[in-house]
Amino acid sequence: MPLPENLPKIGRGRRLVQLAFLAATLLMGWQFFLFYRWAAGLSEIPAARPPAVEGFLPISALLGLKRLLVSGSYDLIHPAGLTILLAALAVSLAARKGFCGWICPVGAVSNLAEIAARKRCPQPPRPPLWLKLPLLSVKYLLLFFFLYIIFWQMPLVGIEAFMRAPYNIVADAKMLRFFLAPSLLAGGVTLLLVAASFLFRNPWCRYFCPYGAFLGLAAFFSPVRIKRDDERCIQCRKCEQVCPAALPVAARRTITDNSCIGCLECVGVCPVEECLETRIGSRRLNPWLVAAFGLGIFFLFWAWARLSGHWFSEVPVAVFQELYPRMLLFEHPRY
Repeated sequence: MPLPENLPKIGRGRRLVQLAFLAATLLMGWQFFLFYRWAAGLSEIPAARPPAVEGFLPISALLGLKRLLVSGSYDLIHPAGLTILLAALAVSLAARKGFCGWICPVGAVSNLAEIAARKRCPQPPRPPLWLKLPLLSVKYLLLFFFLYIIFWQMPLVGIEAFMRAPYNIVADAKMLRFFLAPSLLAGGVTLLLVAASFLFRNPWCRYFCPYGAFLGLAAFFSPVRIKRDDERCIQCRKCEQVCPAALPVAARRTITDNSCIGCLECVGVCPVEECLETRIGSRRLNPWLVAAFGLGIFFLFWAWARLSGHWFSEVPVAVFQELYPRMLLFEHPRY
């Protein structure tokens, strides 16, 4: 889908970065599909398992995070999933949820839907206040549920047993099956979210994504802030028109909302020099530098994981070949 010609430079740059990550994700998905078919005995053409598929296993990554914090041991069942989570948290601390705004492929799909919707509706509607507040609480309730179960209820011995269980080992194949053959309920919810993306701005990211809520809590401690000079502001509200989170940027002097995804498009679209800026304290920062720093942190984690042996799973291919054909028999462990 071509990008709008009048999109500010930082907006166009962000879209290109998002599309690059989305293309890499689709390629990874295809590679994993080939690996799954071969490992499950459905194809005779051998294929390698792409580790990045574990980025779609956030529950496993949270389990690995608690185990790392408690015991100091890295998850070697799905190490790439834990690495991606750690990288996303680090990016959020440094660049205000830059993972959500620049890297996440789900965010890229949501932005593409928004671009398509804007051709027919330049000003997307906003949910009424009585509905907005309950919606905003959903992702935090989901996050609290997962954190409570994993970080409060599950002991270390239970987490380690869960991580070694066949159910967790084949979680990537189960996720693939979810995308290829979703249940009626899952398919209906997915279609509803896709349809809502054409009506409202980024509904999944803004209201329902517990992963994004977790990163938002990390971003709260980021020293980077978007600040508005009230005296220079001409109230054109262009910043609000481009904000994916629909934040009232023109009414704030400092953007501290956890919903801010660090896209920096509001800074790029502001027509008044030195009115809307990215800052650390009183120090002005080039928004491109902030974005590049966030992306650099993400790739630094990836390079470290590759070099240190924390990227490729230690599970032998023969184990995947044994478990994949029987994955429907494995139920969620109870610990």
